[in-house]
Amino acid sequence: MRINEIFSQAIDSIKANKLRSSLTLLAISVGVFAIISANTAVLVLDTYFRDTLSLMGGDVVTVSRTPSIQMGDDWRRYRNRPDITIRQMQELETRTFFTDQVGPSTTFRTTRVTFRDQETEPNVAIRGGNQYYLDNNAFDLKEGRNFQIEDIEHSRAVAILGYEVAESLFGDLNPIDRTIRVDGRPYSVIGVAEEKGNIFGQTLDRFVVIPYTHLMNVYGRDRNIAIQAKAPSIEFIEDTIDELTGLLRAIRQVAPGEQSNFEIETNETLGDVFNQFTAILYIIGFVVGGIALLGAGIGVMNIMLVSVNERTHEIGIRKSVGATKKAIISQFLMEAVAICQIGGVIGILFGILIGNAAALYLDANVVFPAGAAVAGVIGITFIGLIFGVYPAYKAARLDPIESLRYE
Repeated sequence: MRINEIFSQAIDSIKANKLRSSLTLLAISVGVFAIISANTAVLVLDTYFRDTLSLMGGDVVTVSRTPSIQMGDDWRRYRNRPDITIRQMQELETRTFFTDQVGPSTTFRTTRVTFRDQETEPNVAIRGGNQYYLDNNAFDLKEGRNFQIEDIEHSRAVAILGYEVAESLFGDLNPIDRTIRVDGRPYSVIGVAEEKGNIFGQTLDRFVVIPYTHLMNVYGRDRNIAIQAKAPSIEFIEDTIDELTGLLRAIRQVAPGEQSNFEIETNETLGDVFNQFTAILYIIGFVVGGIALLGAGIGVMNIMLVSVNERTHEIGIRKSVGATKKAIISQFLMEAVAICQIGGVIGILFGILIGNAAALYLDANVVFPAGAAVAGVIGITFIGLIFGVYPAYKAARLDPIESLRYE
């Protein structure tokens, strides 16, 4: 019997038992949908996260008091760690060998920024930086100049604007050498950063960078900061991490044998933590989908047993004209597979569609989980074969004479 005939019979069987067949197809579709949608959503997040990390620069090492990503009750391990201070950063800066691009990464204030009668929303991050801030955070200058060492040493009231802040305050005006106000204090604009975009729905361009030495005098120096250091190249990342670890343990007076009371992160370490998170999502999707598919498989077995019972007379006729057991088994197995494939394709299509809703929300690239789709088709085929074996075997064992008498 040809494949198209078998699929045609499967469709006829589904039409003949609409409610039962619909519930079976729904169970199959839900199971496949759960797996494919979870896989697609995680793939969207993973692609988006990797693209975002590429925006942050791959050769920058960040030192912080606590990890950037914490799961569960990890915070209990970090809450009593001492702050990383500006003094420690300055001491580290004078002692490093592998990199001289050491700078702070901290927000001193979140507030409004004004220019004449224009003002932003009160959500602009006022960050303290030095001449390495833009490079360490992979920002390019759209116009103007970067900080000079004299700006840092003399605590000058100068500022570099994020793209969104410059657009909001100045529009088509040239912002260079104009004066903005932050909490009533004047700052001369010396540069504007290129637009960088969003990450997880949050803009990367809503900030003002001012020499950290000036902001210490305004908002105080007693605060926890993060430290950024740029390795000479990707090849020297590990050497840079080793050096920073040793120097910071000495500066922060961590005793030999004790665990370091700070975290050192790179794009790679953040990626590893993110992979742990996505692995959990994958497992949840497969568990939920697996349970649904198990129920769907039982439903497939049920509908095929009913089909065998209803088509006993047909089976008797086929056997009486020479159909072998192998042919009967093949027919019913293929019908079970056909039912599973129909439900599986529906689940795959809706899973990809709903999974990519995350891409629309994050303004990320739409993805197609080719591997998961192929695995879904193969997996649902095995479901059809496994749960179709018993009904097919039962049909093949029917006695042709008794079957012909069946009403």
